[in-house]
Amino acid sequence: MNVKVRFCENNKGKSQVFRRLQEEFPDIDAKIKKCLGQCGSCAEQPIAMVGGKKVKGKDVEGLYRNIVAALREGVGTEQKKDKKKKNEKNNR
Repeated sequence: MNVKVRFCENNKGKSQVFRRLQEEFPDIDAKIKKCLGQCGSCAEQPIAMVGGKKVKGKDVEGLYRNIVAALREGVGTEQKKDKKKKNEKNNR
């Protein structure tokens, strides 16, 4: 599982969720960035980008649960599959 999880450094609670994800899912690519370009959502509630898709939570625990659910659903892995199919078509 090499899904990218990105947090904005200005988002409340991101450090708790970030550390917990690193402990429980050491193989994910999680980073805290300067900005995710989601300032409206970021100011309102805890958010993260999982595989390029926005994941929100009412609180820190909700964000964590929603990220884990997205990881289990394979969010972000579709892009890799689509890219692989496209490359296979181009190589024919």
